[in-house]
Amino acid sequence: MSIRVLLIDDHPVVRAGLRSIVDARGFAVVGEASTGEEALAMTPVLRPDVVLCDLRLGDGIDGVETTAALRRMPDAPAVLILTTFDHDAQIIRALEAGAAGYLLKDVDNDTIARAIIDAASGAMVLTPGGDERLIAALRAPRVTLTERERDVLMLVDEGAANKEIAARLFISESTVKTHIVHLLEKLGVASRTAAASEARRLGLL
Repeated sequence: MSIRVLLIDDHPVVRAGLRSIVDARGFAVVGEASTGEEALAMTPVLRPDVVLCDLRLGDGIDGVETTAALRRMPDAPAVLILTTFDHDAQIIRALEAGAAGYLLKDVDNDTIARAIIDAASGAMVLTPGGDERLIAALRAPRVTLTERERDVLMLVDEGAANKEIAARLFISESTVKTHIVHLLEKLGVASRTAAASEARRLGLL
């Protein structure tokens, strides 16, 4: 019986390309979703064996949250993350959420086909060379942020000043400054701009 595949990506062109690859290899594309929310609604009806899910999905829930929700379902499908972002922290979050593995989107068609088969059989799937990167990331110190630090960081990334951050989060400016000091220390940087850049590199944004 053909492996049933659900595609999740917020870019129609990417979904079309994936569909052509999956169809050409004899798998059955049972559906496409542009958001995690759509995929969660479709999965109980379509019952895919494998879900190919982008890591970043626009305004809604991201690939990590989608993965976690899919894996909590009865008869949960295997979830294979496809991403252009080789951010180890985000990938580790996806694996912790229950993903069968991940592939960078620049892999060849044969690699995608093998990954679908492996994921459906319950095997771990890592992009070529990903095992070394993953081991290095697991050995590296983990940067963990509180929910409030993450809120502040997101607004810093948007370019908001302390006064605006305080107003939007309903906290004092002195509290904002304290959070920013902690963020700089945790991320090992000296400026707000560098904090946002480092957080993005680590997959924290």
